[in-house]
Amino acid sequence: MLTIHDLYTQGKNVQEIAQELEISRTTVRKYLKHPEAVIPKPRPVRPSKLDPFKEQIKKWVMEDHCTNCEVIFERLQKMGYTGRISILKEYVQPLRAAVAGHAPVQRYETNPGEQVQFDWGEFVYEHEGQMRKFYGFTAILGYSRMRFVTFVKRCDTPTLIRCLMEAFEYFGGLTKVALTDRMKSVLLEMEENKPRWNPRFADFMVSIGVGARVCKPYTPQTKGKVERTVSHVKKSLWGGVTFTDLDDLNRQAHAWCERINSRVHRTTHARPVDRLAEEKLLPLPQDFAWERFATEERKVTWDGYVSYDGVLYGLPGTLQLAGKQVQVRERKGLLTVWSAGTQVFAIEKRPRSQESVPHADQWKTVASVSATRRAPTPLGHLQPAPDVESRPSRSMISIVES
Repeated sequence: MLTIHDLYTQGKNVQEIAQELEISRTTVRKYLKHPEAVIPKPRPVRPSKLDPFKEQIKKWVMEDHCTNCEVIFERLQKMGYTGRISILKEYVQPLRAAVAGHAPVQRYETNPGEQVQFDWGEFVYEHEGQMRKFYGFTAILGYSRMRFVTFVKRCDTPTLIRCLMEAFEYFGGLTKVALTDRMKSVLLEMEENKPRWNPRFADFMVSIGVGARVCKPYTPQTKGKVERTVSHVKKSLWGGVTFTDLDDLNRQAHAWCERINSRVHRTTHARPVDRLAEEKLLPLPQDFAWERFATEERKVTWDGYVSYDGVLYGLPGTLQLAGKQVQVRERKGLLTVWSAGTQVFAIEKRPRSQESVPHADQWKTVASVSATRRAPTPLGHLQPAPDVESRPSRSMISIVES
């Protein structure tokens, strides 16, 4: 050791060096007699059970940004890994990107049934070499930590309301307050420290009897529970996920929620599903909420299609709705079309965008182009001028008499 040689050059003997460094005199003599022993020899690299999987782990961490070792450990076990998670954590730790710090905040706890927090997250995926994205809606109950996640194609106000209703149905009831940030689908602006709510969102919250709250600007930590949940979804569920369509993705998200809600939470030291009974949530609204707020206006194209979530649905031509306004409502995977307050059509929602679903009777009552060309054209009639009897004028008669 260099310290031994340094102390020896200062005039200290073997016993003094051994006492100061709390090592044996034999060790001191060894390093003084053999200076080359100062440089330790590298230990031979021992094979690890993790070696065959390191390239795959690097891909998950570096490309898919999946850094949750529990998720990686489960995937490796399915691939035949028989080692422990400890060496996995040791290998993954240097691969993680540095996380920027932020100011500490005080944890805020709520009473049972008091609050739900919700937020959006952008989730990028690759399809045929192009980067696309879904919007992930996340909600969490403040007391029990029950979490809900669903993925959608857009994050406008009607979609937000639909996702909120699905979350409340998953939880089994309503909270007294809903907390979120200042998104345009919730809050338009603040006027003299008073919120000017999005009218559709405000109407919905008043109708179901849930109070709306928004956190202070630039302080997302106020709703830290849902912020951490969005981050957890990205690290635990999204990194490296594979799916065939949006329905398949949401089935995986639902299964993920079931697993995560059945695990002991690190803060409460209890399973969220067990604490859910203590929430004592308010009863869910009747069907009027879906009938009123889960409905969107659409205009039927002249060729008989109605567009919803990037998919064209053909309507029967017998309905005579081409060019007219209709109402489209989505509920539990079923799409219904309404006109003049009456349901006129229903179809299972398609999960893939840019798809056309024609109806067998879509053009049943629509004349073809050739038939239109053969249609009679307006016809006029030319008639000869009528014969008019000519009589001599009075001036001519007077000339003849004279």
